[in-house]
Parts: sequence; C-alpha cells; structure tokens
Amino acid sequence: MSFQAYLDAAEDKTGLTPRELVDQARKRGFDDPATKAGTIVDWLTEDYGLGRGHAMALVHVIKKGPKIDRKHVGTGGTHSDSSNVLWLDGKATKPLA
Repeated sequence: MSFQAYLDAAEDKTGLTPRELVDQARKRGFDDPATKAGTIVDWLTEDYGLGRGHAMALVHVIKKGPKIDRKHVGTGGTHSDSSNVLWLDGKATKPLA
C-alpha cells in the first residue's frame, strides 16, 4: 500500500482528513522532535482505531511533512505513489493524477 493509500484509508476510518489529523497532532505537541513515533501510534490507535501502517504513514507526515522520498514514486509496485508530495486535504478534493 502506498503512503497516499494509507492516508486515504485513515480518512475513511476516522472521518478526518490527514490534514485534520496532523493539526490535532500539532495541538498535542506531537510534532516536537522529541516525541517518539510510538507515542503518536498509541494515540492514533487508542482514539481512532488505526493500525500500525496507517499510523506510521501519519507519523511521517506529522514529523517530516507531506514530502516523501522519490524512491517511492512511479515504481509501479504496490507501494508506489504517483507524486512525492502527499495530498492531505481529503480524497474528495484530490486532483486527478
């Protein structure tokens, strides 16, 4: 599953866009470099029932922003993304690729 597919599935499971989840994480101070990924994963699991893969995709965005490494783009594999910038504003507003 690609980074974007994980984020889209997290939106389906939570009813919140990835950006809304990132904003909530920032309000909790989870974007602090000292915050461990496990703390964020625990929050997303406890409050939203997200699994580890979905939570870790969000951890990436919370800690590093929406840009991903080019090695994940256009490979055609199951983990391939179409862009190195993830769409955070919800599936309904995502431009067609």
